[in-house]
Amino acid sequence: MVKNVEWKQRAEAGALLSIGVYLLLAACKLLAGSLAGSDGVKADGWNNLSDVIASVAVYIGMKIAQKPRDRNHPYGHSRAENISSLLAAFLMMSIGIDVVISGAGALLHGGKADAPDWPAAAVALVSAAVMFLIYTVNTRLARRTNSTALAAVAKDNLSDALVSVGAAIGIIGAQLEWLWLDPLAALIIGAIICKTAWEVFMETAHTLTDGFDEKRLAVYREEIAAVEGVRDVADIKARTLGNDIVLEVTIRVDSRLTVAKGHEIADEVERLMKKRHNIRSTHVHVEPEARVDRQG
Repeated sequence: MVKNVEWKQRAEAGALLSIGVYLLLAACKLLAGSLAGSDGVKADGWNNLSDVIASVAVYIGMKIAQKPRDRNHPYGHSRAENISSLLAAFLMMSIGIDVVISGAGALLHGGKADAPDWPAAAVALVSAAVMFLIYTVNTRLARRTNSTALAAVAKDNLSDALVSVGAAIGIIGAQLEWLWLDPLAALIIGAIICKTAWEVFMETAHTLTDGFDEKRLAVYREEIAAVEGVRDVADIKARTLGNDIVLEVTIRVDSRLTVAKGHEIADEVERLMKKRHNIRSTHVHVEPEARVDRQG
């Protein structure tokens, strides 16, 4: 239990790292975008600001999820992370729509009369390098902590790195007198924000409605069926509570086995799922295999 708490604290550290970097980059980009006259860099700054909101929501969800079970929450508070992710998706979508409208308006008016200054491109490229570094750190940390929330934050970090590269391309194009390219970059960035928000919403909604990956479930079934003493897997289902998976499986065993032996097989199934897939909660129901008595 102590080790589990330590891993969760490391996942929280990853979320805090993203918050700090996003705040710094958002301030720099909004200022640089305004001074250099770049719609793309300003849009990228708003993107980072939306990421601050999302990362804060994920962090708060992580803290609430650690609360122990109580009378009103017999399964714990793990789904607090999912609820915070849902809120973050709505906030990201609202900012994304605003950026799209702004970029589309500038594009329809033919872009700016003057190209954005070169320093804006430098800011965007430096930001891309920083976000790729943060993506690498959070990806490794997410794997070690088995944190799906931090893995989502890491994917967003990579998306932000690519968005910054796009903003830099828009500025360079504008310097080549393609003045429409910078507002076009802002429009694309807004679309990326909306797309990311929609993906977060769909994934979170799928989890909150007890959706689960069929392929993973098939793997669990196959491995459990191979356990010695298991004759058949009659039923199997799973759901996600925060970062934890709750697995419920009904197995059939030889009807002549003792209760103690059946319990031993069930314990082996639990150990197997925890060892191979880090599933801490596996509920096993044991049923006797139906036998056909032959009379001759």
